[in-house]
Order: sequence, then C-alpha cells, then structure tokens
Amino acid sequence: MNISEEDRNLAIFGGRPAFREALHVGRPNIGNRDRFDELLDGIFQRKWLSNNGPLAQEFEKRIAEYLQVKHCVVVSNATVGLEILIKALELKGEVIVPSFTFVATAHALQWQGITPVFCDIDPETHNLDPGKVTELIGPATSGILGVHVWGRPCAVDELIEIAKRKNVKLLFDAAHAFGCSYNGTMIGNFGEAEVFSFHATKFFNTFEGGAIATNSEELAGRLRLMKNFGFSGYDNVVDLGLNAKMSEVHAAMGIANLESIDDFISVNRKNYLAYKKSFSSLPGIRIIEYPEREKCNYQYVVVEIDETIVGLTRDEILQVLHAENVLARRYFYPGCHQMEPYKKQIKHRREVLQETELLAKCIMILPNGSSIRRDEINCISQVISRAFANRHEIHSMLSRRTRVQSARK
Repeated sequence: MNISEEDRNLAIFGGRPAFREALHVGRPNIGNRDRFDELLDGIFQRKWLSNNGPLAQEFEKRIAEYLQVKHCVVVSNATVGLEILIKALELKGEVIVPSFTFVATAHALQWQGITPVFCDIDPETHNLDPGKVTELIGPATSGILGVHVWGRPCAVDELIEIAKRKNVKLLFDAAHAFGCSYNGTMIGNFGEAEVFSFHATKFFNTFEGGAIATNSEELAGRLRLMKNFGFSGYDNVVDLGLNAKMSEVHAAMGIANLESIDDFISVNRKNYLAYKKSFSSLPGIRIIEYPEREKCNYQYVVVEIDETIVGLTRDEILQVLHAENVLARRYFYPGCHQMEPYKKQIKHRREVLQETELLAKCIMILPNGSSIRRDEINCISQVISRAFANRHEIHSMLSRRTRVQSARK
C-alpha cells in the first residue's frame, strides 16, 4: 500500500487511536450539580418520590412557560408519551408517519394495533414530504404523525392544511426539537399536541423522561388521567390508563438542566460552527444547515457523505472513525420499513421510499455537546481528511476484510 508515514498512524492501519477515551454522539449534558443536589435534598426531606410530586408539577409549569404553550404533561419517557397521546386522540386504522425516524415512533402506533403507513421524505429537509402525504391518505387514515428530524421543523403549515382538508388528526414527534421554533413560534404549539424526549442522550435530559405539550385543555386533562392509570382523585378510576408518571428525581434533573439550557445550546452552536469551518475544505461532505432566523438547539451535527466524490462509503468512513475511538453513528438506518415487524408488511402496501433509502445510506452523526472540545473537532476533521487521501487503500483493505469475514461464516 502506498501510504505516507504520517497516514500509516491512522488506527485503521494499526496505529494508536487518536482518542484514548471514546467520543460519543449522545454523551449527557449535566447542569449545575449544586442546584441538583439542593433539589435532591428537598425530595428526601419531603419523602415524596413520585405520584405527581411538587417538583414534577413545578417542572411542568416551567416547561409550559419555556415553550409558551398552555399545557405540559411530563411523562416517564417519550415513547409512552406518544402511546397515551395516540390513545387519547382515539386514532385507529392507519396513521401516516415517516420511515426516516427512530423506530419507537412507528412502534407507538403498531403497539396499539394501528398500521403505520410509511411516507417518503423531502431530501432537503429530511422531514415528511407533504405532497407524498396527500397521496397516501385513504379511507382508513385517522392521523398524520410528523417528526421534526434533527430539530428542524416539519412543513407545519402544509401538514396543518392537509389534516384540516382531509379531516384527520395531526400530531408531532418532537423528540429532537426541544428549544426549537417554527416561524418564531416554539415547537410544542402545533397540531393536536407534540411529544418531547428528555432521554439521557438528548441535549436536554431528565436522565429519562419526556413531555407532551398541547394548547387543548380537554386533551391535557385526559392525558393527565391516562398517565396515572385513569385515576381522578382517590379510588376513582374514570378512564383507561397506565403508569407514565415522572418521578421527583427525574423532575429535579429537569429543573436543574432547564436552568442551564442556554449554556447547553451555546456550546452546541459553537461546536456546530467549528465543525462547519473545519470540514469546509473537504469535498463530498455536507453538514446540514440550521436556519439562523429560528431558535435551534444545534444538538445534531449531521453529515451527508457523497460516495461518488469521497471515494469511500459512509460505513467505511465510520469504520475509520470508530478505529480512532470517535463513535460517530448512522441514524435511522435502514429505515423503519426495513425493520420488523414492518419489513414483512411493506411488500403488501403502497409506500415508495426512495429518498428515505438514499438518505439512510449516506447520513453520519458526529459527537457534540459539552464534553466535546474544539481541538477534538479539529482532530476528527484531520482523521477524515487523511482517510480521504488514502481512500483507495482503505477501500481495498476493508473490502478484503469483508470477504474474509464472509468466507468464515
């Protein structure tokens, strides 16, 4: 192999990894520890650990104020939040949803006997293509479930118009979009309701948790019943429900982190801009843009790889980075429609998902958050640049490795 002495030090060729400890995409942001400890002490003094405690109530009020929405219902996680929202809206039959999303979005429907009808995306926005949505609406359609991928808003106005014209419900999976806006209005105010994730890997976390935001008092009331087994007062069950309550410890983490959220976003934005500058001279790589006119959490550094220019596939670049302990990730691969139980069902339905499948093969997410430094970003860029310079050798080596592994099976 014709490799320079410097490039021979790439870990993919047997050199020492650039990073001693792994750099993760979703390493948790942690706010003021003293503030969290103070809130934790209060929990132990009160001995009120769950069941709509004072911190959970305070957290709901603070989230509602932050989002400028009338009602916030905090829940144990975003998946169960989607499930009780779907149930509360009495969706049935079919619901249109993107395949380019985390599989929990589809599972929340399928779990309740609702068929997710997978819709293709706009290749520029990575969100639902409204034109394709219209084509998929049929007599069994009861709703549209949009996903604000990467925190970039869906085509909200178009989807609202379609839902109204076709008389179906509109709801949003806003797992990525906490702290983001659409036309100056905070995400959380659109459709019947929107569901946020506060999982540990999100830039804003409550260890584990989520929230449902809505401007409907009636819907919020039903969601509150449903997240607590359907209880209205003591020993009075008035609706079907389950246990989706957020504990006081999780709420404490949420309050402490909410007080640091501007710092989290500032760090994310600086890192995002550093990546853009560092990668600007690398051909075949495009870091997706976030609209400067909107509020944004800059949580995800999303890279599209043009294999025809780079000379390496996305997965080959990932192998180079993983060898250096940079645990970059492919997201939503291979698409929900290529996973079970949906893969066996899709053959009998009418979805065409060309853009989804193309995007799922070229997307790569890079580490971001308060644990990532500028010099580490520059090092990641240098690793990729050196990989480009040795694309032929890397491609040949990885192809041989794959053939050997296949022969051993």
